[in-house]
Amino acid sequence: MKIEQIYTGCLAQGAYYIESDGEVAIIDPLREVQSYIDMATSHGAKIKYIFETHFHADFVSGHVTLAEKTGAPIIYGPNAHPSFDCIVAEDNQEFELGKVKIRVLHTPGHTMESTTYLLLDENGKEHAIFSGDTLFLGDVGRPDLAQKAASMTQEELAGTLFDSLREKIMTLPDDTIVYPGHGAGSACGKNMSKETVGSIGDQKKNNYALRADMTKEEFVKEVTDGLLPPPAYFPLNVQLNKEGYESFEDVLKKGDNALNPEEFEVAANETGAVILDVRHQSEFAKSHIPRSIFIGIDGGFAPWVGALIKDVKQPILLVTPDGRLEETITRLSRVGFDNVIGYLEGGFEAWKSAGKETDSIKTISAEEFAELKAKSDIDVMDVRKESEYLSEHVIDAENAPLDEINQHLAAFANHETNYVHCAGGYRSIIAASILKSRGIHNIVDVLGGFGAIKSTNAPVSAYVCPSTL
Repeated sequence: MKIEQIYTGCLAQGAYYIESDGEVAIIDPLREVQSYIDMATSHGAKIKYIFETHFHADFVSGHVTLAEKTGAPIIYGPNAHPSFDCIVAEDNQEFELGKVKIRVLHTPGHTMESTTYLLLDENGKEHAIFSGDTLFLGDVGRPDLAQKAASMTQEELAGTLFDSLREKIMTLPDDTIVYPGHGAGSACGKNMSKETVGSIGDQKKNNYALRADMTKEEFVKEVTDGLLPPPAYFPLNVQLNKEGYESFEDVLKKGDNALNPEEFEVAANETGAVILDVRHQSEFAKSHIPRSIFIGIDGGFAPWVGALIKDVKQPILLVTPDGRLEETITRLSRVGFDNVIGYLEGGFEAWKSAGKETDSIKTISAEEFAELKAKSDIDVMDVRKESEYLSEHVIDAENAPLDEINQHLAAFANHETNYVHCAGGYRSIIAASILKSRGIHNIVDVLGGFGAIKSTNAPVSAYVCPSTL
């Protein structure tokens, strides 16, 4: 038996490859599926099943394409009724895979079709669970994403999740391995561990939601407390996962459309496309196309695209570093943004060489910022999450979290100059690009963010551990 976790850091998502005696099951595959096919082929094996733990909200799964390419059936747990052909399994139904079996454990609560897959080894012993968004390491799935579809409140969903965990998960042997659907950084939970593999016994000891003496009322309160609003693109991804989507190859072909600077400018004006610049933040700050949006490919790219652009059907034109076009289109497609209509041939240098108008973002060092702060009353805008801000911040700074930036436009516009920072410099340039696209240009970015500011004599609040907030 072979199990391989295929972890994608940008999405904090785990897909799984299980092989036994020449037969393969894939659990929660990503959009681009060729790697799974190649892996099976290299082992002389055949993909027999495609298991989906639920209708994902944070990414578009590769289930439909993988089924088309391999002929393997897609399997969901009870209550799943997608638009395409699949097997809707019954609770406790088993599927033979070589010399092992995979048992369906219906574990509703995160969503009502949420299912955990229990892997039984050659001797019929419980070896591992693939828990999707039901159980994470250190947390459980948020119960507020399926309220409309389930016609239930988040409290009712949380109560259902409590029962699923107690009756289906916590009754398993302590040495059962836990392979979760996500790790730290995912918006599908709030307290996930950076570890990506654990055990039932370990989770009983360390996961706040699995305390043995916890009542259902306590569970509901703790699981629903402090939930941030889900990103706007989540329901659109659920729809794609339920109804199907365009093949990744077609999406890539459409986006691989080279446009010279003149054609690029015309396309932007005629289609209303967002110009998305994915270069490094320092390059964007130095010079960029006016009104373009920065979200760097080397940061938390796909989740920020989803949170800030929101509409997956929005036309997008790309400015990419050399050699990274396909990677950019791939990562956009993982969260359902399939409408890339072209890219700037020759990159930003071609735009400059054509004599086109450019813009820039003023920057200062953390040391210069500290000197200014000591001399005068300046407006400091901290675009980190509220929890980061409450944990520690520059004295008198105002918190304007990046994912809520549009709610703070008036504050930015009313200041003479905004000194903007995040934790390290990535999110603040995203914020600056959005503000400038809205006509707000009184922005100065603090290089290195709060991490650099802390090393200066700038006054900061006393540190409070985020886990106590």
